[in-house]
Amino acid sequence: MNFDIVIVGAGPSGLCFARALAGSGLRIAILERQPLTALAAPAFDGREIALTHHSARLLQALGIWQRIPPEAISPLRDARVLNGLSLYAMKIGHQDGGRDELGYLVSNYLIRKAAFEAVQDSPEITLLTDSAVASVSAGDDAVCLTLADGAMITAQLLVAADSRFSETRRAMGISADMHDFGRVMMVCAMEHEVPHQHVAWEWFDYGQTLALLPMNGMRSSVVVTMSAHEIQALTEMAAEDFNRAIEQRFQHRLGTMRLLSTRHAYPLVTVYPDRFIGKRFALIGDAAVGMHPVTAHGFNFGLRGADKLAAEIIEAQSCGRDIAAAALLRRYERAHRHATRPLFLATHAIAKLYSDDSPPARLLRAASLRIGNRITPFKRAVAQMLTEAR
Repeated sequence: MNFDIVIVGAGPSGLCFARALAGSGLRIAILERQPLTALAAPAFDGREIALTHHSARLLQALGIWQRIPPEAISPLRDARVLNGLSLYAMKIGHQDGGRDELGYLVSNYLIRKAAFEAVQDSPEITLLTDSAVASVSAGDDAVCLTLADGAMITAQLLVAADSRFSETRRAMGISADMHDFGRVMMVCAMEHEVPHQHVAWEWFDYGQTLALLPMNGMRSSVVVTMSAHEIQALTEMAAEDFNRAIEQRFQHRLGTMRLLSTRHAYPLVTVYPDRFIGKRFALIGDAAVGMHPVTAHGFNFGLRGADKLAAEIIEAQSCGRDIAAAALLRRYERAHRHATRPLFLATHAIAKLYSDDSPPARLLRAASLRIGNRITPFKRAVAQMLTEAR
């Protein structure tokens, strides 16, 4: 089989990248390990994605936003950052970003479903499910892939979108800085008695990190980050015991709480590769930048990278140039590194400080919130980063 572009991974970033290339005249294949049924009707996985205004515009342009039920799109009006046992919070308001809301909250499985449906409408895109890559080799003129079933595929360009633990990235000889925080994040949807007012919480408590992402109605996505054995105990609790445990962890600030969904646990690991490109090869999505969730920019960066790479490819195609030229790939790498590296490093520094429970760190944590709350330009800068309104 021969294609112009092969994408490994049919997650949201891979599907959005393929959709961005639709109509360009390029023949695109998406390789995915999962069966077709899992892509057509993805299961709830606990993850709620905070989307910036820029990401919402990109999804609209791709015809994906329109496929998400309007009632499933929750506005993120404001954000609040808390530290330890104190009721004091740094507040980032929508007015700091100059918009009616900081962004939007949409379930990951709904984004995946909408992106899959959008891709299905494109005759230029071939989806090869139940497909695993056995080996990859890149030459001067083409990339050759051998699948686990022995099938051979050639393409001008190979793009990896197969998670932060990308096997394709490793097969292409690209190393990555990987940091394991030694903690696990549990996510689920819960109903609660006290209204959230569409305010997101990030609560760096001692011994745990809690997050609340407001969904429409009296519901929120609840995120608890602790050690693996503590998370295991929490996920194995009977529902009623779990409800009482979460109420207590939130110090009853949300009143009575009730579990509405299945519970899901994910290890807290960040990844940043040494390179985003190779010979006729590029990384996008989490394979390129595996962010810490504290700034909620993982998928936003994935969309930004997919959009930039697709724009470079479409321009080259329209001018009759090589869509995998080294210069083209270098432009993409420079742009995506410039867009992601500063926030990636800043997020790491924040995560390390606010997961340190030593007395000096506790003092610094409390002081930094109070100082940040009083500096209007700082709050505006944070709001602009969260909204990506421009």
